[in-house]
Amino acid sequence: MTVSEGDRLDAFPAGVTAGTVRDGVLDEPDSRAATDELLSTLRTSRYTPTAWSRFLARATRRSVRQALHHRRALLESTVLHAGLAALADPRHRTWVAASWLLTISHLGMLENRRTLGVANTLTLIRANLPALENRLGNAVPILALTTDWLDGRISRETGTETRFGRQADFLADTALWTWFTLRHEPNGWLRTATFAAWGASVVAVTVASFAGGAMKDMPRSRRIRPAATLQVIIGLRIVLRQIRHTRRELHGEAFPA
Repeated sequence: MTVSEGDRLDAFPAGVTAGTVRDGVLDEPDSRAATDELLSTLRTSRYTPTAWSRFLARATRRSVRQALHHRRALLESTVLHAGLAALADPRHRTWVAASWLLTISHLGMLENRRTLGVANTLTLIRANLPALENRLGNAVPILALTTDWLDGRISRETGTETRFGRQADFLADTALWTWFTLRHEPNGWLRTATFAAWGASVVAVTVASFAGGAMKDMPRSRRIRPAATLQVIIGLRIVLRQIRHTRRELHGEAFPA
């Protein structure tokens, strides 16, 4: 049977021709809707190897397109991480590179904003403090607490809160405080509490999102904030240890053995 030119064109939606398939996820302006569609398709396809390959390919294409759509934020992120890498210990530049990659692959979560803004910049700096420990020393937990307080306050007062900022804030805290407790916190109970407050939460939400075929939100409470409490406790402990260490050194100088 012969198909006329008009019938052949009518078989495809407007703007789509034979041999092309339009993927709405690529240009979906709402990052949450795009993520939910990607996860839903993966779940419907029963998580087969082919489904995972398609999921990763579509997510990558969307990330690239969104990064190019947010060119100013892409440039700001690249310049910021280049500066952080220059200051970091060469052994820790992989940390900075990972932070940059995560940042530029999630710029779509800025939605209509074209710039990172002050609050998100502070969050990204906090995420990279471990790479700067060689320069900052015991100031790392103090700077972490300070930037955490500042970025939240700035974003609320300027009305610049975004999904990108909320996600980056939590991931920055997860990476920094997990690293810090492993490296500097001798108390086993606090180490366990840190993994429960951050690491276990990330794993639980990730598994629930993939299993449910839709993005799940991290549970938050304005009154009960165990993670914030842990930050203060861990930060104060390192400050108190430093004070005791300084006193012992001064005592030894004043009363030499």
